[in-house]
Amino acid sequence: MSGELTIRGLRVRRGEREVLRGVDLDVTPGEVCALMGASGAGKSTVLRAVVALEPFEAGTVQVGDVRLRPGPVPPERALRALRRAAGMVFQAHSLFEHLTALDNVTLAPVHVLGWERARAEEAALRLLDSLGVAHRAGAYPRQLSGGEQQRVAIARALAPGPMLLAMDEPTSALDPARREALGDTLRGLARDGRGLLVTTHDVDFVRAHADRVVVLADGVVVETGPAREVLDAPRHAGTRALLSGKHAAIRGA
Repeated sequence: MSGELTIRGLRVRRGEREVLRGVDLDVTPGEVCALMGASGAGKSTVLRAVVALEPFEAGTVQVGDVRLRPGPVPPERALRALRRAAGMVFQAHSLFEHLTALDNVTLAPVHVLGWERARAEEAALRLLDSLGVAHRAGAYPRQLSGGEQQRVAIARALAPGPMLLAMDEPTSALDPARREALGDTLRGLARDGRGLLVTTHDVDFVRAHADRVVVLADGVVVETGPAREVLDAPRHAGTRALLSGKHAAIRGA
């Protein structure tokens, strides 16, 4: 399964508002792609459409060999191939509070992939170990630090073996040291051939760890290119507004 993502003409409407107005976006295997934009630009909506948590009314989303088409979100039983292809780490981590770290990570392999419990636990422990939190396998989310919760959430997203990982604002609650550690983790995942699509407002994190930037403004992609090139010499007014902190939605600039 490839970590490639191809989005063409993605449109999402909520009531009278068209949140996404024809987004084209690509992520290649081994790439960390940062999706940036002002609050409300539609960044999280893109991620949710990619992992079939949000319906879209036009366009296509291709994750490896799996293609999503416009219309209602398919029932979960029809999404097994997608769950193996793409995983998501939510901004608030969204770990199940009544389950240990280990149990959170074994959920999808047991209940979606049908693995035996012993096999799922062995794989989960390997993932937790690779992320430096195997010693916290028996802890509940409330007993974990923010950084530990995030690493468990990454392990849970990786448990079905996806080659595309979507992450929503992963640095929002991290101190500088934790942000650097997260960046190293993401680079390691990319070296394994995974594609990563990361929404963030953290310019310093993007400059240090992303390969490419895609900038959304008013529901469309207004600029894309190598991370440092876009951040150091933005060409679109929407990107300049974002980087200056104005966060204005600019149409047609």
